[in-house]
Amino acid sequence: MKKTLALTFSILMVVVLLAACGSNGTNNSSTGTNTGTATNAGTATASPENAKQKRVALVLPEQIGVNPFFASMDEGFKRAGEEFNVEVKTIESTDPAAFEQNLRAAVADNYDLIITATFQAEDALNKVAPENPDKPFAIIDTVVDQPNVRSVVFREQEAAYLLGAAAGLSTKTNVVGAVVAMDTPLLKKYTYGFEQGLNSTNPDAKFLVNYVGNFNDSAKGKELALLQYSQGADFVAGMSAVGDLGVFEAAKEKGLYASGQDIDRTELDPEHIVLSQLKGTDAVAYETVKAFANDQFDFTATDYGLKEKGVGLTFVTQDSKSALSPFVGEDTITKVKAIADDIISGKIVVELPAAK
Repeated sequence: MKKTLALTFSILMVVVLLAACGSNGTNNSSTGTNTGTATNAGTATASPENAKQKRVALVLPEQIGVNPFFASMDEGFKRAGEEFNVEVKTIESTDPAAFEQNLRAAVADNYDLIITATFQAEDALNKVAPENPDKPFAIIDTVVDQPNVRSVVFREQEAAYLLGAAAGLSTKTNVVGAVVAMDTPLLKKYTYGFEQGLNSTNPDAKFLVNYVGNFNDSAKGKELALLQYSQGADFVAGMSAVGDLGVFEAAKEKGLYASGQDIDRTELDPEHIVLSQLKGTDAVAYETVKAFANDQFDFTATDYGLKEKGVGLTFVTQDSKSALSPFVGEDTITKVKAIADDIISGKIVVELPAAK
């Protein structure tokens, strides 16, 4: 009897101990859940790896110097770098050979995006881009047909049309001229657009065109402008980059009128530099860096015209700090503003020069 009771008691003790172990297991499971929650919280609050700062290089085919085209581009490029926390560097080149070397150096330095500009960069970029298919590039003011290149161009012919229309309404001699850097497809957009605008407002006006042969010869620019003034022109459009400085000197010397390019040049001498055809290289460089910083960069070709505010004309599409010259006058500006509206709406289509 006693043995039976002892055995029964022992069995009961084992059952109690097993029950206790089961209870402790349940508590561990609950603790495990709490631990799991703590682990999840720890994962949520762990410091992520800092995002790598993007690095973008602007490799120019020449030195900025006094060329407003590149100076404006550089300004927009650096402004975007500051605003979007992108490390930016501008690299200037002294000649075509140095440009290709600089382009390759930017690749070797592993910049995340390499931007360049103008037809002067086409040959080198057509070599370097295919050799580095995983490296993104962008080129401003011309088209390079490579799968890893974003091309950004302007409809310069639209702004040139406005300038020509204004010249046709303003001239008193019915002779106007243009001093152009080089006879290239890009610059034909300027002269062809100008001539269309001139003919639209003054079909009897004579249009003189001379070429400097480069982008940086102000002495030659002055010589050609003086030639055109001697042939009866009272207005000469500067379309020769640094050569425009010579055009401005000639206008002042003769007491006649000229226009500038890319940025508002009227501020240099509003009495003689009475208009400027505008080209937003600063805005395009800024937008290119912005798109890359915001992961919205692609390799489509885009263009900017009057509608996109990529090109324009002082006093017509953009105000100026300068006073409007009486040579041009408010009546002319009012008429040219209406022409600009017609181009934007599509009522007027500015033609491109025929490809050769």
